[in-house]
Amino acid sequence: MRYAFSTLGLPGTPLDRSAALAAAHGYDGLELRAHPEEPLHPGSSAADRAAALRALTGEGVSVLGIAGYAKVAAPGPDDAVLAEIQALVRLAADLEAPYVRVFPGGAAQAGPEADDLAVRRLLAAAPFAARHGVRILLETHDSHRTAAAAARVLDRVAHPAAGALWDVLHTWLGGESPAESRRALAAHLGYVQVKDVASARELTPIGLGGGALPLADAVAQVPRDGWLCWEYEKRWYPDAAELPGQLARGRAYLVELVAGGAGGAGGAEGAGPAGGPATAVRPSR
Repeated sequence: MRYAFSTLGLPGTPLDRSAALAAAHGYDGLELRAHPEEPLHPGSSAADRAAALRALTGEGVSVLGIAGYAKVAAPGPDDAVLAEIQALVRLAADLEAPYVRVFPGGAAQAGPEADDLAVRRLLAAAPFAARHGVRILLETHDSHRTAAAAARVLDRVAHPAAGALWDVLHTWLGGESPAESRRALAAHLGYVQVKDVASARELTPIGLGGGALPLADAVAQVPRDGWLCWEYEKRWYPDAAELPGQLARGRAYLVELVAGGAGGAGGAEGAGPAGGPATAVRPSR
């Protein structure tokens, strides 16, 4: 298993500092939030990209994915969405990252029209991504928060350069067990985002293992050659504890789960949050 964390937990931190933290605490990679307020984003110059890659390589840390904000199921013209995805793919290629994250971003309740938009745009973007050696991952989020909803789109796309990013919080909030999520995403899984919260109504990030998410069941579903990425949403919850002091403990917890789990062999049928799907809303990251 390989381990990463998202720079969402270190808002505004210089990339060389994030890379040094990853290396010092045994993380293999970083998921880079690609937003203009961050040190690196699709508008960054070629010189900045090259310097970032040198800094990462120097620490022995790779970029797992570029966490973009393109919304493939959102209403509006295709051209703008496709241009945004292409810019993210170019950034990923320049940083030797295998993945780009996109959101669904459709209506609150995803229907056939949102599915059709997402399928059409992913089909259009996938060949471009493939030529750059990058895979576009649709995150289980917002309008398609469950694995079943994401798979409904990806089954139709059926392109090797399009896959899924499994956010375990959203599938849990959607009422899926980890085993159900893994079955739905079996043909599409790119990597897995882990996190923890106190409850379905209290989404402030806390240390891994200290909350309500069925992380042991989720980790048991991840292939042993896969990636686990800790997405600690400090950017949206400024009162949350600082991430650096939790990095060693968080990785140790994940290593313990991997050692004690099935590593993709099936895992337990942990239930979703009590009372069924939650209605709590959090910001787009």
